[in-house]
Amino acid sequence: MALTNNTNGKTSGNEKIALSRDLNLFTITMIGVGGMIGAGIFVLTGIAAGKAGPALVLAFLLNGIVTTFTALSYAELGSAFPEAGGGYLWVKEGLGGTNGFLAGWMSWFAHAAAGSLYALGFGRFATELWHMAGASMFGLSINQMTLVFVTLIIITFTYINYRGASETGTVGNIVTMAKIVILGLFVLFGILAMLRTDVWHVRFTEEFMPNGFFGIVVAMGLTFIAFEGYEIIAQSGEEAIDPKRNIPRAIIFSILIAVTIYILVSIAAIGATVPPAGVKVWDYLGEQGEIAIVEVAQQTFPWGVGGIILLVSALVSTMSALNATTYSSSRVSFAMGRDYNLPPVFAQIHPEKLTPHWAVIISGALMLAMSWALPIEHVAAAADIMFLMLFLQVNVTVMALRRKMPDLNRGFKVPFMPTIPIIGIVFNLILAGFLFEFSPLAWYFAISWIVAGMLAYYAYFSKIEVLEKPKEILHEEILATRQYSVVVPVSDPEQARILGRIGANIARDHDGDILALHVIKVPQQLGLGEGRVMLKQGRPYLEEVIKQGKLFQVPVHTVLRIGRNAAEAVRKTVIENAGDLILLGWPGYTKTSGRLFGSVIDPIMDDPPTDIALVRYREYRPLKSILVPVGGGPNSRRALNLAISMARQSEENNQPVQITLLHVTPEGSGQHGAARAQTVYRDLLNSVSYEHLATVTLEGSEVANTILDFANGSADRPADDLIVIGATNEPLFKNLMVGNMIEKIAYEAKVTVVVVKRRSSPLHSFLRQTVLEPSTDGKEKT
Repeated sequence: MALTNNTNGKTSGNEKIALSRDLNLFTITMIGVGGMIGAGIFVLTGIAAGKAGPALVLAFLLNGIVTTFTALSYAELGSAFPEAGGGYLWVKEGLGGTNGFLAGWMSWFAHAAAGSLYALGFGRFATELWHMAGASMFGLSINQMTLVFVTLIIITFTYINYRGASETGTVGNIVTMAKIVILGLFVLFGILAMLRTDVWHVRFTEEFMPNGFFGIVVAMGLTFIAFEGYEIIAQSGEEAIDPKRNIPRAIIFSILIAVTIYILVSIAAIGATVPPAGVKVWDYLGEQGEIAIVEVAQQTFPWGVGGIILLVSALVSTMSALNATTYSSSRVSFAMGRDYNLPPVFAQIHPEKLTPHWAVIISGALMLAMSWALPIEHVAAAADIMFLMLFLQVNVTVMALRRKMPDLNRGFKVPFMPTIPIIGIVFNLILAGFLFEFSPLAWYFAISWIVAGMLAYYAYFSKIEVLEKPKEILHEEILATRQYSVVVPVSDPEQARILGRIGANIARDHDGDILALHVIKVPQQLGLGEGRVMLKQGRPYLEEVIKQGKLFQVPVHTVLRIGRNAAEAVRKTVIENAGDLILLGWPGYTKTSGRLFGSVIDPIMDDPPTDIALVRYREYRPLKSILVPVGGGPNSRRALNLAISMARQSEENNQPVQITLLHVTPEGSGQHGAARAQTVYRDLLNSVSYEHLATVTLEGSEVANTILDFANGSADRPADDLIVIGATNEPLFKNLMVGNMIEKIAYEAKVTVVVVKRRSSPLHSFLRQTVLEPSTDGKEKT
């Protein structure tokens, strides 16, 4: 059990607001099953049958398959981040603060809306049972009596969740098991009654899809809320025992249990019901609405007690679902309060109960307000829309975090990445779109909630979030800024000297400045604040860059930053300071297995936030000759411009630096190859102004070897002192770090090599962070 002495929603030092771990595999599985078997079975089965007909069986099966694509993403992320907050925290980590807030805001609403749906179902069933018992209605109408029961049940389960997770789990287990037993009896008596009829097989063959596939999709969208139980399981991560193992298992088990029950119940309902003469069974069930299952039980159970038993079961089912959604809505709002995305009161933990008591109470009040204000079918549709949008974000997040945090300890991994999450995204969008046909009002209400949340975030919560989060920048010294900025991350004195000199050359040619950065990586077991003790270790590296800047009369700004991930810290610094060029140093080897250039360089080269130059440094040589191999395209153009900048600022004793453009054509290409080379030169030199520049065209079977041999010089030509080359141009749907030919040159050249790559476009950046797998292999021309 992780506790804190601080219970007012704020932390100091290394204290952390945390919840107790006392939920085992069975309990969290039952929490998920309880969330899945509620409104979908009792409140929505009749309505959905009216849309899909006997194909409701297929709708439930397809929903189970469709939801599995997203559930696998939940299993991976739930095992990697076992904390209260679920999808909200994962999206915040993978896609950033704004997306994270939106995910939490939608998740809170979705769970609260689902809870109000279950409460409305409970109220309607309780009123029906009350009426059957002949009890006094106290002069109230059915709708008014329903709202009385809604209010009582929401208050009851708000209090139960206020008491604590163990009490919540115990009550949930009892309620869910009772529900499964009663539904088992419903299926048994329903199938027995079905087998005694002569027409049941006609319903499932000749009249299977009366409204076509469109009716099936509408029914799927309407009942999709029934399968959001794995989001509730994810919310229990911070209170689950052995979450890395149990969260994925509970998600899979709960889906298998729920889908099996849904299919069996729908078969029994469609096959056993005897409608009035001239009325199709699915139309009859649709007319009965939320009490359709009760009507079926009245026909199929022996001794005429089916209606009462199913009413009791419906009450139990909606109670267990309400219990689960009250729990989950309070946990996501608690996590948002802890991150300052909601008022701090949401993050307060009761000193005795160790529960987020205010989050529970306010979430219960939100459920009560929606129950009184909205019709039941529109509540269901609005909750479905919110869940589908949240699931879409989670599917994007699981792909982004595979790229962003590849070494994260995951208890489960989604197979066939990224195919599975992409399929999940497509289905989420399709189902959400079809819900507009069923309830435009739900879409309007959902959009209004999202707009209201974003206004609140940008006007207030985003500012508080920035002020309250741990400070990542330990030291920052900013002089008067200029229009062009070269960001130079450094991690040792030698690297600082080499990159500082090159960066000063480039910055001076652009009348710019240098931003020298050192990132202090803080281990996971330490708080970010503890990184301050390592403040002194990075200062000498920055001093070396300052020294190089003074030699070239270039201003140098310095930043010391702490973070868990050095590559992300570099990326943030570049974006925050609008850097124009990142200058990275690579000694020619890496200590990180599975990486080309290292754990810091690879992610930045994969998806550059601005133009980037990777320096594979060798022993310093006075710069007299620069070789620029070219193949056309934007990276070649940037390589030439950088070479010219370095040449202009490296002239010693008025001796100009010679730049040679080299284009290699295939052996035997003859005049065709020469014409291609002239086209490349013409495109590159169109807007270039540098006198000491020559072009050379060579034929060669191996492009890299031809370039390396030429750079080494000959009897007629001295060796070059520097190679500047553009990275391989990337197709939109293929991810190349620099290209295999470029890698070979960087590895084998005897002189310093600078590899230049342009910044990612917004679309390519999104694809790189999500869909595209990292690749270091490529054949395209540079």
